Formats: sequence, C-alpha cells, structure tokens
Amino acid sequence: MIKDLNDNINLPFSLQISFNKLIERYEDLAKSNDQFLAARARHVLKAQESHPILREGFSEVSVLEKHKKEIQILLQDAFSEVLSLNEIKTASVPYHNFIFNASKRFENILKTAGPDFELVIKNMPENDWYILGCTIIMNFCYGYNANFKRPLYYEIPDINGIIRIYKILYNADFMEIIPTAKAPKLTREDFHELLDNFDNIDLWKAKFPPNSYISKGFVISNIFDVTDDQAISDIKTTLIGSDKRKDKRFMGDFQNVFRSLLNVNDLQVGFSIYNEEENALMQVHDSGISSFLLQAKEEFNCKNLFCHFSYDKILKDKANFAISDVDKSFEQSKGQAPQVKVLQEQGFKSAIFAPIAEHGKLLAVLELVSKTPRALNSINSKKLEDVMPFILSAVKRSKREEENLIQAIIQRECTSIHPSVKWKFEKAARRFITEEHQGNKNPTFSKISFDNVFPLFGQIDVKGSSDARNNATQKDLSLQLKMVERIVKTAFETEKLPIFEQLLFQIKSYKKTLKTDFKVDSEQKITQFFLNEIEPLFKYQLKSKSHLTEVIEDYYNKVDDTLNVIYFYRKNYDDTISLINKNMSSLLDRKQIEAQKMYPHFFERYKTDGVEHNLYIGESITKEESFNKIYLYNLRLWQLQVMCDMENAYYNHQNEYPLALDVASMILVFNQPLSIRFRTDEKHFDVDGTYNARYEVVKKRVDKANIKGTEERVTDQGKLTIVYSQKEDEIEYLKYVNFLQAKHKLGDEVEILELEDLQGVTGLKAIRVNILYHKESNDKEFYTYDDLMSEIKS
Repeated sequence: MIKDLNDNINLPFSLQISFNKLIERYEDLAKSNDQFLAARARHVLKAQESHPILREGFSEVSVLEKHKKEIQILLQDAFSEVLSLNEIKTASVPYHNFIFNASKRFENILKTAGPDFELVIKNMPENDWYILGCTIIMNFCYGYNANFKRPLYYEIPDINGIIRIYKILYNADFMEIIPTAKAPKLTREDFHELLDNFDNIDLWKAKFPPNSYISKGFVISNIFDVTDDQAISDIKTTLIGSDKRKDKRFMGDFQNVFRSLLNVNDLQVGFSIYNEEENALMQVHDSGISSFLLQAKEEFNCKNLFCHFSYDKILKDKANFAISDVDKSFEQSKGQAPQVKVLQEQGFKSAIFAPIAEHGKLLAVLELVSKTPRALNSINSKKLEDVMPFILSAVKRSKREEENLIQAIIQRECTSIHPSVKWKFEKAARRFITEEHQGNKNPTFSKISFDNVFPLFGQIDVKGSSDARNNATQKDLSLQLKMVERIVKTAFETEKLPIFEQLLFQIKSYKKTLKTDFKVDSEQKITQFFLNEIEPLFKYQLKSKSHLTEVIEDYYNKVDDTLNVIYFYRKNYDDTISLINKNMSSLLDRKQIEAQKMYPHFFERYKTDGVEHNLYIGESITKEESFNKIYLYNLRLWQLQVMCDMENAYYNHQNEYPLALDVASMILVFNQPLSIRFRTDEKHFDVDGTYNARYEVVKKRVDKANIKGTEERVTDQGKLTIVYSQKEDEIEYLKYVNFLQAKHKLGDEVEILELEDLQGVTGLKAIRVNILYHKESNDKEFYTYDDLMSEIKS
C-alpha cells in the first residue's frame, strides 16, 4: 500500500496532489454574471476553504481519505453523476498509476478484470518516463517544445478474458511545475544538446536532477476503448513484416488480434490461397497457417468444396459468407453442403469465410471459425471490411515473394549466376533498364566478363564408367533375351511355326553379339527387336495360350513399365551414379561455404559421371583492391583437401551404393591468369580469347591422357592426380603434398609423371600421390596457407 506518492519514484520532480489550479478556476467562476454558476462556484470554494492543504499540495496518501468529502465536492463537476456509467474517466497523479477518483464505468471495468489484476500504463519504459517529465518541464518552465507526446494505453481483460485496449488522454489544465533551488537553469544550448541525445539518460539527469522540480496538481484522464482500432493496427503491423509471418508465434498473435476485433475468445484463423488455373484452394506454406476447409489436403477444387449458394457468394460475388449455426445448417442441408460438413466434422459451431479479392479477381479466402454457436455471424463479419485492405496487401506481397522465390529457385537450379559475380549482372540489368527508360527501343545487355582471374579445375570421376554402363546393359539385355527365348521355345514345341524358329535364330545371334561384339548401337538394335517383334507376339498372339499365360505374366512383371525393357542392372548403375553426384555435390557445396569466407571467388560445378568443378579467383570478381596471391594459394590448398575429403566420403559409404564402383580424382593447375566471359546463349562462363582456349582444351582431354610410353591412364583409383606444365607449379604443389602428408591426408607414394602429348597440347606432367582414408573426419575442417607456412618454418 502506497503511503507517499514519491515512494520508489524516479522522476525529475517530486509529486504533489494539489487542487490549486481547480480552485483558481472556481474563483473566476464565482465572479460570473451567471448567478447559478457563481453560486455553485462559491459553494465549492466554501467546502475547501478551511482545508488549505488541498490548495497547498500534499504527497501523503492518507490526506485523500481524510478530506474525501471535500475532494468529492471539488471534483463533482468534472465527474458528472449523469455520465458516470458511460464515461471512462479518472483523476490521477501524472506519470504514476495512482488513481484517486474514477467514474462508475471505469470502476466496473476494473472489477470485471478481477482482484489480481494490476493496472499498469503500457508502452513507456522507465527511462522514457523520466525524459517525458523533462520535456514537460522544458515546455512549462522554459517554453521549449520538444514534442515528446506518446500515446498511452491500459490493457484490461473483459469478462470473456479478451484483452481490451484503452487509450488515455490527459487533461493537464490543473497542473503546475515549480523549480526548486536544486534545479539548474536550462539554456538554449542545453536544449539543442538534448535534442541530439535522447538515449543519454545520464545527460538528461545532469540537466534535470531527480526531484529538482515540484509537480503540483492532478490530471483528468479521459479514457477510450480503442480495442477495434488497435486490433486493426495490430493486424496491419503483423502482416507488414515477412519475418514476423515466419515467426512460430505469428499465428497465435494473429488469432489474438482477431479475437479482440470480433470479441470471440475461442476464434481460430485459417487461410487458403486461390489457384485460378485449377479453380482450387491451396494450403499456405507459412508459419503455422493451415486451412480448416482443406483439412490438411494440399488443394481442393472449389466446386467440390462449396455448395452452389456459397460458391456463388464467395467466388462470384466476392462477398463474406457466414454460418452462424453449423449444426442447424447441417440438418437443413441434410449433410450435403460440403463447407458445412467439413466444419461439423472438426467440431466448429460457427464460421465466416471472407474472400480476399482485387479488381474482381479472387486471391485467397480468410477462414474464421469458433466452437461457439452464433459467435461468428453475418453482422460481426462486417467488421472485417476494416482489415481487408491490409490482408489484401499482405496476400499480394506474399504472392510477389512466392513469384520471386520461384524465379530465384529457377535461377539457382537452372542457370550459373554465382553470388560472387551477381553484382555485375545486376549492374548490367540496371543499365539495361536505364536505356529502356531513356527511350532506347533496342537496349543491349552488356558483356559480362572478368579479366586477370586465376582458374582452378578439379574432378572426382567414376573410373571405367563406360565399361560399367556397358556391363550393366549387357546383363539386362542378356537376361531379357533368355526369358524371351524360353517363352518362344515353349511356343515352338507346341506349334512348329517357322516364325518361332526364325526368332530363336535371331535371339541366338543377339546373345552372341552381347558376348563377343557389343557395339554402340547394339543396345538400340536389341531394344527395337523387343519392341517391334516380341511385344506384338506376346500381347496379341501368345497371351491367349493358357500354357504360356503364367510365363508371359512373369516376363512383364520383370519388364519396366515405362521403358518396356528389363531395367535392373542399368538401374543400379544409374542410381549409383546419381547418388555419387548428389552426395559429392552436396559435400562440395558445403565446403564451398568455408572457402568463400577465406576470399570471395567464382564457383561452379557440373554433374557428369562424377562431379567437376571450376573456380576463378581475382580482383575483378571481388570489386575490391584486396586481392593477393596468398588467397590463390589458400584456395589451391583448400581444393586439395576437399578432393581428399570427397574421396574419403565416397569410400567410407561405398557399401551404401547399389553398385560398387571406383572413383579417381584429378586437379588441373594453370598458373597464368586468364579472362572469362558469360556466354548468354549457353548460360555459363567460358574462357575468353584464343590463347586462353588452350586451358579449356586441356580440361576436356587431360583425364583421358596416358602416362608417356605406356597404355596406363594418368588418373587412378585411390590416388590424387595433379596435372601441370610449369616447374614452379611442381615445386608449389609438392609443398602442399608434403604438408598434407604431415596431416595424414596423403600417403608416401609420390610419383612425378610425364604425359603423352594430347591433340594441340604438349609438355604436360603430373604429380600422383596416394590418398589416406580415415573412418572419422579430422577435427579441423581445413588447413590454410598460413598453417602450411608455419609448418615449413617450424
């Protein structure tokens, strides 16, 4: 219980209740020509005349009780009994929750809130209260207007537990601020300094020390229920930020503001998007938003979702559709109205479906439901008209965001615009737009190129992939030929038709081809044989033969429905290649995040019978004058480590693949900077210029190169091959190899090899070193060039 108003108060002034200003007003009225007003004023003045403390001011709360009767007389004009049940009004101490007089309606509001409810003014932090007090002193005492008025609110629950919002408007006519001897005089320079230092509470307290002024008087608070306005504002605020819509608490907050707006405490909010092409409602993929109409289905055709009347009202008229009593509507429709049936199945008793449309075009449907009959109805559905513009804006923005996301996914998955070079594409796009706006009817998209960048290339490739693919194909075709041969033989035994004998001869010939003379076109020839000759025979001539029905059905059970051939061994091969590509690409993408942190560079990868990657690093890509060759060395060392990690990842999980294949890894070193250009027709970067084209030629052919004087390929399983042409490259990469040997990523078997000349390319050499495989990955994700230098110097 408060004994003194200044207990635990941190303000630039001490507080006193005083009726001085009110008494002065009555003294003026006592001189009025209106005899009735003058007589009433004299009556009020006489009541307080013998109690000077009411005019002088006091801070002890006990004085209020002691002079209760006199205070009531002083305030009876401000608190008219006629309006007491209608007006929400209080007499209180400013900047404090202390109320000493209130209208009957306000007392009833607090009574409904319950005995445990604590009345607190919202949205004003403690420091802000102090600064607000300072700005009031500025105005009262010095005439400086800092305009720091902020809306003040009470939040008070009603009988249904719905939080009602009440806005407080102060009438400060009966207030006065008096400086004490402790109050420093505020100069204009002080005022200007404070204008730029709102957050510096220490400065404010230096200019306005605590309790250096006296606040005398009281305020009349006129209070208004603004729950509906606040709910509308909250809906607007909630819908504005996409980050808020992704918050897990979003749906709960959204429902609460709708509950306040419609005063329905069990209201739930659902939402569905309209797909015009399918004439269907679809789920919203957002934080906690679901549809009560769709009941977890991804989408539903509207003609099957609504009865004729509701369909026309929502989809054609774009008007709200309310069902105030679901059970009654269910009986009247005999359960045939889909929208009523779906509500009753979920236990809802009333609902509003509000179409969200623009220019006559439906975009979405807002679904409000309640388990209370008649809580939602056609009357309170009209309140939604005030919030629909904000919901419409949010829906339109969500649609734009979805379209942008779709475009972003298409760009990410279908083109090669890497984030490191995106800035140059954006610059070219802006220039293109400027040309269009300036009236150029044929604007051109600028050439996108980067000069003086250092290339890095690497690949992890399935070794002998062509042989593995051919072997899988031969097994599939051989198995299918055997099955066909068995069926045709059985048919020939019962019917000695020449066609069967000819087919058996052809099958025998194909079986021989598979074993001894399998060529590029062999697969196509045998597949055409199955489709053109065997398929019609089995389907239209032999299927009716009872003794062949079972074996023909067994044959079709083993044949792929889509390809019409046996696709077992080839599927294992294709699935294995696909998994290798997926897993290696995923690992490479994750490691790339680390590499970009070292220094931004261009990166792209391709899936072949394995995974290839290109890296380009240089000043022209980063736009900054910060490139140093140390970043190139870092990236080269990183690339070696990643190739080792990819090999480890593959062989550690080789048992999880359908087919046991081997892989071989290779890196190509090119020590001269080159230029790259984006080829718009092919949608990817390529080297620019005739001289630089040699690099592309080497990339395409080097993995097929043999060691000089042998038939052995330079790439080999279990080994990392580093192809180069310059002695300085050899020296540099041998340092990296020695370092990674010390870190137990590479083994001791190091070979320096010369390669056979390729078409148009001579003088290539290779370092080949065995890779060490570990069950567990190293604690350190990657080593930097600085780590290497430290190792060398130690």
